[in-house]
Amino acid sequence: MKLGFIGTGVMGNAIAHNLIKAGHNLWVYNRTKAKTDNLVALGATWCANPQTVVENSDVIFTMLGFPKDVEQVYYGDNGIFQANVRQKTLIDMTTSKPQLAQKIAHTGQEMGANVLDAPVSGGDIGAKNGTLTIMVGGQQDVFTSCQPLFAAISSQAQLFGAAGAGQNTKMANQIMIAGTMTGLSEMLVYAKAAHLDLQKVLETVGAGSAANWSLTNYGPRILKNDYTPGFFSKHFLKDLRIALDTAQEMEIDLPATQQAKKLYEQLVDEKNLGDLGTQALVKLWWA
Repeated sequence: MKLGFIGTGVMGNAIAHNLIKAGHNLWVYNRTKAKTDNLVALGATWCANPQTVVENSDVIFTMLGFPKDVEQVYYGDNGIFQANVRQKTLIDMTTSKPQLAQKIAHTGQEMGANVLDAPVSGGDIGAKNGTLTIMVGGQQDVFTSCQPLFAAISSQAQLFGAAGAGQNTKMANQIMIAGTMTGLSEMLVYAKAAHLDLQKVLETVGAGSAANWSLTNYGPRILKNDYTPGFFSKHFLKDLRIALDTAQEMEIDLPATQQAKKLYEQLVDEKNLGDLGTQALVKLWWA
């Protein structure tokens, strides 16, 4: 298929790479052109702006950092909606606001496009291995038509309802991860203070009822002082803020998630470590 991919950072680049491996032709755009060089070397075509990507593609993926970036790419100058999107499919994989997903879907519908919000979970490892979990909002027939594409980049893709439902599901996912990341960090801080062998602690805890994805994937990185981002701390803080803002709109209180947000605010806003991975939360205790 003729696919467009806008946003080739840590996650987007790996997803686009797997789509090329699956035999699709890609037209790509990223604000930092160098982040598309490896994809162009594999046969992708560089485009100067999102509008040009859309003009050359039938299905367009976006994977961006923040809701403001999504707004700009879809509605800004030389953006997606500056092109003729009739009968094209737009898939936003950014973790963004449910309300923005609904806005994009409404605009797309008015212009004759199909739109899905399809945020993912699985981090850089899942993106590289093509084993992401995709949470989708949109129409059933559009979701069904995109299943072969999702199969090339994920181990599971599930439709949760109308526009915005994918983003709400991702918020639920991030609320869960907030708990596992704070638990992992405090577990290691406690074990270190008790003079335990941290490697043995990871192996033992990971073999019992406390096992979880964060422990398995981020625990070993912490012990190696590897804080490279599988997922940026600044992006995770953005997600927690969206989750809590949406929870407030629904009139529910999430005190544990609020505390996780405060901790990541310390890491990102006070210590200026937002470009490190989420596992860097332990740096609030360790130098």
